[in-house]
Amino acid sequence: MFRAYTALVLLGVIWGSNFIFMKWATAVITPSQTVFLRVLFGFIPLALIAWRHKVITRKQLAYLPHFIVMSVLATSFYYYGFIAGTALLPSSIAGLLSGSIPIFTFLGAALFLPDERPTKQMALGVALGLAGIALSTRPWQGGMSISLIGVLWMLAGSLSVGASFVYARRFLSHLKLSPLALATWQIGLAVMTLAVLIDFDGITHIATDAQALWGTVLGLGILGTGAAFLIYYFIIETLGSVRAAGATYIAPIVAVVIGAIIGEAITYVEIIALLLILGGVLLIQTGRKK
Repeated sequence: MFRAYTALVLLGVIWGSNFIFMKWATAVITPSQTVFLRVLFGFIPLALIAWRHKVITRKQLAYLPHFIVMSVLATSFYYYGFIAGTALLPSSIAGLLSGSIPIFTFLGAALFLPDERPTKQMALGVALGLAGIALSTRPWQGGMSISLIGVLWMLAGSLSVGASFVYARRFLSHLKLSPLALATWQIGLAVMTLAVLIDFDGITHIATDAQALWGTVLGLGILGTGAAFLIYYFIIETLGSVRAAGATYIAPIVAVVIGAIIGEAITYVEIIALLLILGGVLLIQTGRKK
């Protein structure tokens, strides 16, 4: 049990540190190129472990359309939204907004999963979370301080991965697929589609900046994608999905702390917004009907 909770904290730290790595990478290459390198280096360790455990089978090809949808919602567009948003925002604000993922997951579940009817407590949690998101954009400054486009990209990424949870619950849960197999399929397909779609011109510039290079390969790819999936599934198997979601509380805090360490301005506005979002997520997580 101690190992599981240690892994939970580690996962929150990995997710929370991703935003500064995104910031470094997008200073050298484009967001789409950053996404490609992230999924490529995240896929390699996943594929090796999936091959070793023999979790990929021909029978799973029957579910290829579902894997394609998941590769877009839970990988390609999700990562692009977060990376494009982080490129335009302070890393602390981007990390703070990532706390909205459970809010969008709840909204999608309430709309499309009949057995996930909201309670009053959960509705209050959504209201608090949305208030925190609105506060973080500093609307009284007329959008001059915080990039509205950056905020919208972050919210689009959160909405995408939130929708992926709902999609998986509705179309994949009953198939009893190995989580490792699902992750390997969705990330592998994302690598292939991104390889076709993105413009590689200038991607080698990442090699001229050691900080950005190692942040992308190790921080975003191997640790932030490959290892993060494996740790997350270990936590789910050990503690259950509800407790595993606790990592979403840690990541925004880590992002804000790292932002403060590197010199980003952290004011009472960011602290209040963070508390509102985390408070909203807590109410949503604990407000489900028995």
